[in-house]
Amino acid sequence: MAQAILLDSKLRLTFVAGLNDKGEPMFKVKTFGNIKSEASSEQLYQFSTAFENLCADQLVSIQRNDSFNIIN
Repeated sequence: MAQAILLDSKLRLTFVAGLNDKGEPMFKVKTFGNIKSEASSEQLYQFSTAFENLCADQLVSIQRNDSFNIIN
């Protein structure tokens, strides 16, 4: 039976950094690596909102990206 082994976990925050000449939003992304596998969604959300308070830009997206190695 195949198994999934967690290789890496990253937290990706997307911010609106302003508007371009056409009035469309421009986005800025900040990625944090080495996220602990035990970190809950609530913990990541709390960190993300605290980090937003340190930034001048508005947080619009919080994503957790887990990478797995599938083996047999």
